[in-house]
Parts: sequence; structure tokens; C-alpha cells
Amino acid sequence: MKRFTREEANALLPVLRPRVEALLKLRGEILQHRSEVLAIVEGAEGEGGSRSATEMADRFRRMQLLVDAIQQMGVIVRDVNSGLIDFPAERHGQLVYLCWQYGEPRILFWHEEHVGYAGRRPIEEW
Repeated sequence: MKRFTREEANALLPVLRPRVEALLKLRGEILQHRSEVLAIVEGAEGEGGSRSATEMADRFRRMQLLVDAIQQMGVIVRDVNSGLIDFPAERHGQLVYLCWQYGEPRILFWHEEHVGYAGRRPIEEW
């Protein structure tokens, strides 16, 4: 597993921002059509050959491709609802995560391995 320095993580943000933004946009489109999604899932539109089903499947596929592309960079997509991403890092010989959420200007937080978002600590405590 790749380990990032703060500088490396911050340098990757200009590449990640548009991808996370696209991910959030697709998520929003899916939520706007949630009644259609529910109908598709429940099979209410027949045999599944509808245009709506095809469009939804395409949105989900594009979301998965974006998540895969982001994770291939060595970062972890934690939450597609908020655009939360973790960068594996090392602090005092221990695995920790540099934490970034869409909308933040740079890496502002970090957390220990098993703590997660609720345990985010300001980067100044690094």
C-alpha cells in the first residue's frame, strides 16, 4: 500500500477534485431519479429493457469507473455521499490517514487507522 506525505497528498488534489466532483454529480443525478431507480430495482417496468434502466445502469457504471480511477492512485474513497477520501500515510511508524473531503482547500485533517471520520484531528496536531 502506497503511503503519502502531506505534500504528495496535497499535490494530488487538483487531479482528484474534478473526479470527485463528477462522482458527486452522478450521485445527485441518481438521487433525482430515485423513484425510477426504485421502480427498476423492483422490476416494475417490465423485463428491464427500458431506457430508464439503461440510463441508470450507465450512471452507476460511470460512478464505479470514477471510484476505481481514484483508488488506482493509491487513495481510498470512503464516502461517495460527501466526497470523503483518505490517503494512507505514516506517522511515528504507524499507519494513519490524511483525510480530505470535497470542498476543503487542502488536507486539513488526519486520523488514526481505526478511528475514522469522527476521530479526525487537525493537521496542526500532526
